[in-house]
Amino acid sequence: MRAALLLTLVLLFLGVPAEASAHPLGNFTVNHYHGITVHPDHVELRAVVDIAEIPTLQQRPSEVDDYAARECAEVNRATTVEVDGRAVATAVRSSAVEFPPGEAGLPTTRLTCLVRADAAPASSVVVRGDYRADRIGWREMTAVGRGVALDSPVPATSVSDELRSYPQDLLTDPPDMRSVALAVRAGAGGEAPAAASSAGGPVLGAATSAFTSFAGSRSLTPLVGVLAVLLSLVLGASHAALPGHGKTVIAAYLAGRSGTARDAVVVGATVTATHTAGVLVLGLVISAGSALAGESVLRWLGVASGLIVAGVGAALLRSAARHRELVPAGHGHGHGHGHGHRVGRAGLVGMGVAGGLVPSPSALVVLLGAVALGRTWFGVLLVLGYGLGMAATLTAVGLLLVRLRDRLTAVERWRDRFTALPALTAALVLVVGLGLTARALLG
Repeated sequence: MRAALLLTLVLLFLGVPAEASAHPLGNFTVNHYHGITVHPDHVELRAVVDIAEIPTLQQRPSEVDDYAARECAEVNRATTVEVDGRAVATAVRSSAVEFPPGEAGLPTTRLTCLVRADAAPASSVVVRGDYRADRIGWREMTAVGRGVALDSPVPATSVSDELRSYPQDLLTDPPDMRSVALAVRAGAGGEAPAAASSAGGPVLGAATSAFTSFAGSRSLTPLVGVLAVLLSLVLGASHAALPGHGKTVIAAYLAGRSGTARDAVVVGATVTATHTAGVLVLGLVISAGSALAGESVLRWLGVASGLIVAGVGAALLRSAARHRELVPAGHGHGHGHGHGHRVGRAGLVGMGVAGGLVPSPSALVVLLGAVALGRTWFGVLLVLGYGLGMAATLTAVGLLLVRLRDRLTAVERWRDRFTALPALTAALVLVVGLGLTARALLG
């Protein structure tokens, strides 16, 4: 196991693509596949549900008697089949469940149900699936005729191999097929050729998979532990470098409010504390078996983060307006001390909280995997390292902006141009905060 983990790290740094994550849309997802087969005298529906690590941990299906039969009955109740414009009865013919291993050693759930509607289609078949419609995830449908020909808007074969391998090129716009209308006519029918599998994922995705596999390793040696902590730092820094995470807001705040290097460090430390605390609290709630949907928690935390940023921006804008009223007309700026107020402690903490409030799903999975193996301390250590990596990136952005601003204000011809900087950066913080809030609300 250790050799495999070390080999993964070597491949990462050599740039060799690795296999995509089992649930690239997130560890909170519930993914659906409906394979429809139309016969001359009946319609068959093969329903597959792929439940990711965190909802599996919450529901603990392996501890439920007759889980497959119960859940397939729910799938059947949530499925509507119409033949020639008339709703027909459906029945479960078989049910099965398995628990493939997922990230960080946590199990996932794969539920397979065979549903049948005994009706002879003459012209049309409509299938609609609403099982767990409130959960985010991949939703795919296929259709094929056996003894009849179909005019179908969906393919005949699954691009994900029935939720076993998710194509990387579709992750930016994953399928969300919840219903399909098929035109039936006389003919032989048949299947289209199988879809080609996609290539491996990017380096960052492979690094995340290696990171989560460390937490699920049952043979934890000092070398593996050190490598895991180092990788958590690198991944945290890389995660913060992706779009979002308040880099623009923090940079604008420090630049417009005469922030110092110490202020940038305070923001970074607050990010680490907030992110670590958020992961620990959410992990505790999920470990307790709460039925609360994890993605809903993340969405509302995103709303809270955006509102905090917008509130800080509004306060900054108000302060900048008051300051401009106090500056006498014709007052020069050639003496070089500038008029941006120093950053307030509450504003600094607000920026740090906003940057770390939404926990990373990868860090959460690592914590839950370590808890499941009885190594809670190791999971907490990895989450802390992840937060420190995030803080390092955000602090570096702040320090860079502070240094650049100081260099520009040292040049005489730039001094007067910084008069309106506090108001402009305050407006930017406000707009970004409102944008973050809207994006979180819209999902």
